[in-house]
Amino acid sequence: MTQTLLFGAFLAALLYVLIPGPAFLALLGIGAGQGRKAGAMFMGGHLAGDLLWSSLALVAIVGAKTIGSTVFDILGLFCGFYLAWIGWNALRAKPRGENQPLISVERPYRRGLIFGLTNPKGYPVALATFTALLAGSSNALDFHALPALLAVSFLGFLVADIILIGIIGASVVRRFYRRHELAIVRLSGVLFMGFAVQAIWHAAPGLLGLRKP
Repeated sequence: MTQTLLFGAFLAALLYVLIPGPAFLALLGIGAGQGRKAGAMFMGGHLAGDLLWSSLALVAIVGAKTIGSTVFDILGLFCGFYLAWIGWNALRAKPRGENQPLISVERPYRRGLIFGLTNPKGYPVALATFTALLAGSSNALDFHALPALLAVSFLGFLVADIILIGIIGASVVRRFYRRHELAIVRLSGVLFMGFAVQAIWHAAPGLLGLRKP
């Protein structure tokens, strides 16, 4: 178990939550309309989905590594292209219109729980993000490392949630978000494209037979 591998899992979990996506945008709407408490309840429920999808992603990644590096490289290549597709769509996003009503949720914890567990993008995005950031330490991946990876991932989720809860609900955040929503979405697209390059960069040499044993 290397520090690079642990840091990669922590960073993947952190960015999985912080990078703008459906849940991130829903949280901003709830926080802007109902305050930090409602936003915190939403994130508390959503944490269950984060843990579920990240656990499945790590099991898939570790399982692919134990089967063989070729499977892991194919997985990394696929995830790289998937991230690129998400990033490209975000870069091409169009304005949604002005003065849209803020989200109002009666039970934010339940909404977050259901949102997190049923988000169809939860698993593929977690798989792609963790693959991109753990590919460089793939030699150290095995099932013995899984508990530690899950632990640091949970820590990453908590840190990300605390960061988001600390900033949502403030009037300046609400004004900034509504004024720069398109730019925020497109910036997330740039980040996804960067992860795509990272994943493909580590996968391609193995598939082309250029990686040193």
